[in-house]
Amino acid sequence: MKNSTRTQKLALCGVLTALAMIFGYIESVISVPLPVPGIKVGLPNIAIITILYVVGIKEAVAVNLIRITLTAVLFGNLNSFLFSMSGAVLSMIIMIILKKIQFFSSVGVSVAGGVLHNIGQIIAAVFIMGSGAIVYYLPVLMITGTVTGAVIGIVSAMVVKRTERAYGQK
Repeated sequence: MKNSTRTQKLALCGVLTALAMIFGYIESVISVPLPVPGIKVGLPNIAIITILYVVGIKEAVAVNLIRITLTAVLFGNLNSFLFSMSGAVLSMIIMIILKKIQFFSSVGVSVAGGVLHNIGQIIAAVFIMGSGAIVYYLPVLMITGTVTGAVIGIVSAMVVKRTERAYGQK
């Protein structure tokens, strides 16, 4: 979006923030029918990865923080905020690093983000619950983070391609 105006960037960020919140709400009311509780696909990350690749790093961080905060206030609670934020911080750091070194595709960036998001949530759970026993759940979360990260990365790559085309890039 190098040739676009600030207004176009702001509008795109606003639309994708709303979309991420809608996806987050959908995930909060529809549980994945798996024998392991709490697993989510990460649909809001389609918007975050799109912003990361189409608009920029600062905007992706800002939209992610806004999305997490508003979603927790509207549909969640303090614990959901803490879990989301702890996962988001780690996942954003790794996604930014991997995007900057340009070695991985957006799918690889998404997979790393999914896995690190789960690691961040386990770290938060250890502190909130006051027990390290939850760490045994990490291998399952790493597998699901890899699978869901790949799916989200594939969808995000398609959205990025179409968004760039709509804004006259590539």
